[in-house]
Amino acid sequence: MDYSRYQTLAITRRGPPVDGVPSVLDIQMRADGPGGNGKLPTAGHEGHWELSEIWRDVGRDDSVRCAVLRGSGLGFSGGGDLALVQDMATDFEVRTRVWKEARDLVYNVINCDKPIVSAMHGPAVGAGLVAGLLADISIAAKSAKIVDGHTRLGVAAGDHAAIVWPLLCGLAKAKYYLMLCEPISGEEAERIGLVSLAVDDDALLDKAYEVADRLASGSQTAIRWTKYSLNNWLRQAGPAFDTSLALEFMGFAGPDVREGVASLRERRAPRYGVDS
Repeated sequence: MDYSRYQTLAITRRGPPVDGVPSVLDIQMRADGPGGNGKLPTAGHEGHWELSEIWRDVGRDDSVRCAVLRGSGLGFSGGGDLALVQDMATDFEVRTRVWKEARDLVYNVINCDKPIVSAMHGPAVGAGLVAGLLADISIAAKSAKIVDGHTRLGVAAGDHAAIVWPLLCGLAKAKYYLMLCEPISGEEAERIGLVSLAVDDDALLDKAYEVADRLASGSQTAIRWTKYSLNNWLRQAGPAFDTSLALEFMGFAGPDVREGVASLRERRAPRYGVDS
């Protein structure tokens, strides 16, 4: 498998060797990749596609037994690049392409037969958060800042939110955090069941690697078939997910997203029809 085609992901191997090849794929979203800002990994045109596509390759690569997804720089993921958001708001072709990528990202993570471990530190927003929370074992630093930023941007909370948040933390908590775009710490995310584990910041990567190594060393049929069975809970929520994603992308063609982008660029609160 040739992973060199990925430019926004730094991909290396580690973990228990199988036939002399390390069996854990370490996938790091780059803060310095194309479209990145050098501080946080952001999903631009290239990054959004790559994050949706990588899970197909993980599934096809017989030498991989587990994958670890992590960020670089100041956090796990910084959300969508505003240039991409602007293009989605103004260009129908871009909007439909990114809609398909957003759909594929969710289903590719769910359907990848290899277990996925996420290690989230700092801000965790946007497309990276999709994969981070859909990972089979999600591990957050206690100080991590998890935010689903859709309603702040002026679009519905689509992609992963409708399919997994109510299942993980309950409908009442999901509505609170998703409708208000309220940030949640890694420690609180563990308390309400949104992530598998929260650990001290300096223990994050060691814990993620420890879990990945255990998964890579275990019975592969047992682990993969358990994942497949449990993810039927997510598959049966497919209609709710498809609806949420369609409503999100309908919002990208509306007026509120323009105000959302402008407010982010101007570093001010958005004004959605409320007198200032």
